[in-house]
Amino acid sequence: MSSGPPTPDSKSGWTLSTSQIIDAPVEKVWETLLDFPSYPEWNPFVRKQLVKDKSGRLADPQVISQGAVLDMTTHIPHTMDDTAKPTKAAATVTIVDNENHRVSWKYKFAFNWLLKSVRWQTVTATEDGKAKYESVETFTGLLVGATKSAVGDNLQKAFIAMGEALKARAEESS
Repeated sequence: MSSGPPTPDSKSGWTLSTSQIIDAPVEKVWETLLDFPSYPEWNPFVRKQLVKDKSGRLADPQVISQGAVLDMTTHIPHTMDDTAKPTKAAATVTIVDNENHRVSWKYKFAFNWLLKSVRWQTVTATEDGKAKYESVETFTGLLVGATKSAVGDNLQKAFIAMGEALKARAEESS
């Protein structure tokens, strides 16, 4: 596994990315990003994200760790309206680097050769003391084209909306 996020121009499949400059300390943005229980309050894309251990038991407390399973409820297209039809997804956490403020997970699909997906999220400091949030997800496999056609535009918009919502949440509480 690589040590950092894939580049957005990956030729091996399809890559989505977004970034957001946030007027808040890096630690505040990182805390907000990893505060999964608060997602229903502010995140229009990932409406619910639960941390489970490898056996499927709910982690208590809800703290992300390498090897944990994330059970997600997403809205594509993004919306805060919980009457909208959700999409369920599960992912295995591959990297949690609190020192460098980066996290990665790979989604669990029945047949990885058909579709595989890896998501990275990072928070870095800017020269002027703000934080830069970046999210990159790369899809590979035989179903990349069909997946991109089916959800591509709405998924990209959802990524952007999550970044904007993270910005608003971190800035309001810093």
